Amino acid sequence: MSSQERQVNLFGSSVTWRWPNLFKGNEAPGTQLYDRALLFSILSLISFGFVMVMSASMPEAQSLTGNPFHFVIRHIVYLIGCVVISAVVLQVEMSHWQKFSPMLLLIVGIMLVAVLLVGTTVNGAKRWLTIGPIRIQVAELAKFAFAIYMSGYLVRRHEEIRENAKGFYKPIVVFAVYAVLILLQPDLGTVVVMFVGTVGLLFLAGARLFDFFALILTGVLAFVALVLLEPYRMRRVTSFLDPWQDPFGSGYQLTQSLMAYGRGDWFGQGLGNSIQKLEYLPEAHTDFIFAVIGEELGFVGIIVVLSVLLFVSLRAIRLGNLCIAIDKAFEGYLAYSIGIWICFQTVVNVGASIGMLPTKGLTLPFISYGGSSLWVMTAAAMILIRIDHERRLSCIKAVQGKIN
Repeated sequence: MSSQERQVNLFGSSVTWRWPNLFKGNEAPGTQLYDRALLFSILSLISFGFVMVMSASMPEAQSLTGNPFHFVIRHIVYLIGCVVISAVVLQVEMSHWQKFSPMLLLIVGIMLVAVLLVGTTVNGAKRWLTIGPIRIQVAELAKFAFAIYMSGYLVRRHEEIRENAKGFYKPIVVFAVYAVLILLQPDLGTVVVMFVGTVGLLFLAGARLFDFFALILTGVLAFVALVLLEPYRMRRVTSFLDPWQDPFGSGYQLTQSLMAYGRGDWFGQGLGNSIQKLEYLPEAHTDFIFAVIGEELGFVGIIVVLSVLLFVSLRAIRLGNLCIAIDKAFEGYLAYSIGIWICFQTVVNVGASIGMLPTKGLTLPFISYGGSSLWVMTAAAMILIRIDHERRLSCIKAVQGKIN
């Protein structure tokens, strides 16, 4: 090896690196071993989320526990968990995720059953499984496990999905089992996110249009039926359509959220100056944190946050395209799935807080308070970084092979 070369080790992989490229302002294509812009965007969202959780949670923490930093301290613990999760996920090769995807799906499925039997109930919903000092919302893991499973299935049964209905509906049966277990908690929002991700992947995999539209119609009818069968879901829909009809009852949360946006105007009231978070707006640091962002940072702040989230989603979709182009199908489909997941969950969370969609109890990716959501989203984001690293590494090795 010459003096101008160096062996670089990153994420468990090594490649010969030429020193001159490291010091040029315009690096040659493919010389970066990871997507710096994507990583910076993710870290920015998580950091911003910590600031907003600190701002939004103090009044409620003071009221509930007498310690205004109660949720802040817990969020710091969650962030430490994010560091550990990132360190582990970045070391795992994508071939391992593909190989063990059915096993991961089975383990999470068992956990979903365990939640119904021995889970912890909070606000009338049995969604949390306590393992030692850690309390996990298994539905968040279900999104992650099912995305990995679907990506592996599409690689194994790609031709079958395109040619006949049997290959198309096999993963739908698996989804239905997961959906029933999650609905028993109950958690309709997670099921909707998983359904949209499944439909999106099947469409991108080239499924027949007849099967595709039949699945969408079935999903819409099932959603309507689930809303009609549960009075509390029906109240959410009716209050979303006209929250001012009962502003101190079923429409209370949404009316308070809309008032927060109204106070925010163009540039907001300033960080920490929200009035609605003073126990007027329920779940101000979790499901409705975007309303606090709107009140404190205004329309400009909202646009900036949404732009970064959109950038991450589009970067994931672009990464999927690049992987498919070099025959890394599993990595490509998984990147697609994560991009759709982040984008749609953002749409649902923001749409609920501004009154365009019914309240679903979904967190704002990377920003809302909540350990399970933050940990799972961090794992998904680090998988994107790992996918891009392996793609760049394969391109560099291909170029080196041609040179040698």
